[in-house]
Amino acid sequence: MSISQHSADHALAAARAAAAAIGVPMNIAVMDEAARLKAFLRMDGALLGSLDIALGKARTAALFGMTTEEIGEFSKPGGTSPGLEQTNGGLVVFAGGIPIRDADGVLLGAVGVSGGAVAQDLAVAQAAADAAHAG
Repeated sequence: MSISQHSADHALAAARAAAAAIGVPMNIAVMDEAARLKAFLRMDGALLGSLDIALGKARTAALFGMTTEEIGEFSKPGGTSPGLEQTNGGLVVFAGGIPIRDADGVLLGAVGVSGGAVAQDLAVAQAAADAAHAG
């Protein structure tokens, strides 16, 4: 099963509102469970360099079904999988990528957000993921 367009649209709208509320333009990506792009928004003024990071966060979360910061823990020196971030064409392993699951826990896709500080990216991504669940 894949994330619906309706849920992806809800995620983008919630992320846009959350980013606007903190005054930070963001790049927001929603991918399906196969890590294929479903929806994308680059807010006016969002950093161009963050575009690929948002896509990478969503892709990473979708590929592994975990938050990007969880994957980062595996990747750290001394972690169980150092160098993991260098696999799959490159992963993004800091906060801002969150998997989206249905009520039964089935992976539907993921959201990735970039453009602010890591904590801001995470907060906006969480708003998007929450909205996707509700949508």
